[in-house]
Amino acid sequence: MKPILTNSYIPPKVPQPLPIDEPWALLGGISPKRFMKDYWQKKPLLVRGAIPAFKLAKAAGSPLTSPLSFSDLKKLAGQNNVESRLVKSHPWSLTHGPQKTSAIPSLQQPDWTMLVQSVNAHHPAAETVMSWFRFIPEARLDDLMISIAGEKGGVGPHIDSYDVFLLQMEGRRHWKISSQKDLSLKENLPLKILKNFKATDDWVLEPGDMLYLPPNIAHDGIALDAGCQTWSIGFRAPTYKELMNEILWRTTEALENNLALSELYNDPDQQATLDPALIPAQLIDAVQQHLNQLKWSKSDVSCTLASILSEPKPQAVFSPPRVLLDLSSFKKAISQAGIRLAPSSKSLYDKDFFYLNGESMSDSDEPDWSYWCQLSQHKQLSALQCIDLCYWITDEDSPWFEAYQSGWLCINSSKIDKG
Repeated sequence: MKPILTNSYIPPKVPQPLPIDEPWALLGGISPKRFMKDYWQKKPLLVRGAIPAFKLAKAAGSPLTSPLSFSDLKKLAGQNNVESRLVKSHPWSLTHGPQKTSAIPSLQQPDWTMLVQSVNAHHPAAETVMSWFRFIPEARLDDLMISIAGEKGGVGPHIDSYDVFLLQMEGRRHWKISSQKDLSLKENLPLKILKNFKATDDWVLEPGDMLYLPPNIAHDGIALDAGCQTWSIGFRAPTYKELMNEILWRTTEALENNLALSELYNDPDQQATLDPALIPAQLIDAVQQHLNQLKWSKSDVSCTLASILSEPKPQAVFSPPRVLLDLSSFKKAISQAGIRLAPSSKSLYDKDFFYLNGESMSDSDEPDWSYWCQLSQHKQLSALQCIDLCYWITDEDSPWFEAYQSGWLCINSSKIDKG
């Protein structure tokens, strides 16, 4: 009997532009447009064979394994700039990273799970899988987390306040879900585990299957095999309070340049009073009048949101190139190889400005505006595009060159002529 061969799955890159009107296997044969209309933030969706390659490879006697091995994930979990958690269930315990390799159980041990966040910023395969979901606005995309577990490993029944796609990449996981309203938690535990979880649906996901869950759907996933890997594509869902706090904080910075507000309060018409502790009505009216004059246009809000939501995660680390090119060599290099966003970089734009990692890089009146937009859409620019772009990169103060020096942008290939 011939041994069964295995090989690592290589995620294919998505076509550009994304065919959002056409049926996708990833979404169970429906189009992204229909998914967003019928399922997004509305109801769960189970997709068998979301990645058809797994079923085909298994049938051919050469089953696929995850692009990241257990060893890869242990190395990532041990890094200071990678957020990770190690969960054990008997009894429940939680250890935040960086994880010590010696403390991570072997795959043969049961009842444990290790969660590694933002793997898309550290491994090209995860970055590619993350790009499959860019039919959803970048402002909502958060990160790709990988959960690896021993048999019976899990984090307990819980709810998430955000949307999530649960993509089974290796081994099997038994998922149970519920739309229950009882969200009371078990007490004195290091994790938020539901006290009275009552499943209404359950499925066993095989490699290549996927489950989409909208916010606030209770769920519990238990690994059925050692080395079970689930890739979770999560979405950020800031509260209005968080967004308003950021906007108001940035407003105070803008007020520094408002000369009208630098004037001293005056009250030449103030009359003598028998109640000196009472706040004067004139003072209240004057301040209210100035507050009412502070108005935010739609563009103001849009630009501020682009700045806030493009800020990288606290754990993100950007390193300048090992060999820092001068301006002339930089322009020559990108003309030969192209340029791309660093994996941890996040870019957003509105109709007026482009934001990279929270910083404004260009506005719509600048001649290189369209290149910033294309970089944001496709994560990279080709060498041919960069030949034209270089015409507008005229000095070392160019935001393109500064972003390269900061490690926010990377040259596509190291095989360039430095002569």
